[in-house]
Amino acid sequence: MTRGTLREVAAVFLKLGLLAFGGAAGQIAMMRRELVERRRWLSEQDFLDLFGIMNLIPGPSSTETVIALGYWRAGWPALILGGGLFILPAMLMILTLAWVYVRYGSLPAVQWVLYGVNPIVIAIIADALWSLGRAAMKNVWLLLLGAAALGLYFRGVSVVMILLGTALLTGLTALTEKWKKKPRSVFSPLAGLAASAVAVIPFSTTRLFLTMLKIGAVSYGSGYVLLAFLHHDFVRNLHWLTEKQLLDAIAAGQITPGPVYASATFIGYVTGGLKGALLATLGIFLPSFVFVAIVFPLIPKLKGSPFARTFLNGINAATMGLMAAVSWQLARGAVADIFTALEAAIAFFMLLRFKINAAWLILGGIVAGFVVKFAMH
Repeated sequence: MTRGTLREVAAVFLKLGLLAFGGAAGQIAMMRRELVERRRWLSEQDFLDLFGIMNLIPGPSSTETVIALGYWRAGWPALILGGGLFILPAMLMILTLAWVYVRYGSLPAVQWVLYGVNPIVIAIIADALWSLGRAAMKNVWLLLLGAAALGLYFRGVSVVMILLGTALLTGLTALTEKWKKKPRSVFSPLAGLAASAVAVIPFSTTRLFLTMLKIGAVSYGSGYVLLAFLHHDFVRNLHWLTEKQLLDAIAAGQITPGPVYASATFIGYVTGGLKGALLATLGIFLPSFVFVAIVFPLIPKLKGSPFARTFLNGINAATMGLMAAVSWQLARGAVADIFTALEAAIAFFMLLRFKINAAWLILGGIVAGFVVKFAMH
């Protein structure tokens, strides 16, 4: 990979932070389009491998992929700069929503924005699945592995168990193929078992920070998994939030671009004001920066090992299966009528045929959504 500049890293990831709707699947799809297709920072296979490895460590995989890509492109300073600028737009938007929420007791209406944007996001994800899927599914075995991950997800098996099962299966396969000495596994997922509080705990910014730090260090999977962790700590144990407040916090993370984990900003503001918002955001994202800094130097050695290559191929196939499953769920909510179906189909065609910049499609979707909703009123 050719080295770049800090300014380049800053511009790219700030742009993605402003436009990357659709959760982890949408963010990865936009990243791939921007960095693999348009800017050619790295190959399809390198992107797949990096994303696969980031799925094996706790925390938001899309944000960790951003952090790793920044490190890869321009070294240590870019690790912090790229990740920070990707998170910043979501944090500021959610901070604004939290202020409005505390002042008026509800979130402002944002359905008009989502109505036009979500079908575009589905098209971007479909385009990424088409390209990344062809790179990941190198043979029938990997195709079956991806299909199994897809099926298990819809059967209710957790993302963590699917990835662990894939890791064990591909690890055993690699061992039978090569009679080399077994490398030590660098990915031993943390089993996050939070200690339950006995009674209502008085609020403190220190406990807020440490609770978010713990969640960032042990949580895997999507915003739904994050919801379970947040509910366990902030609703059941600490009693700092109501069920409705927690759901509103998750909604704020979903209706804004960037990582859903930025819902922590909302929770921090509702419970502890501006200081609480900043500490909560720092706490939940800090482990991701640390994990990537530890794991990243090992990546070239891992990719050079035949054992690790077989292992990564399996993880990549399972990751594509999971991404397809999440995409299907998103599509069912995003494509609600003839207009949104047509919008998604046209956007997908334009991405495949003309390689158009996804940012323009996102902005076009926002305008189209407003126009159609305005006409319907």
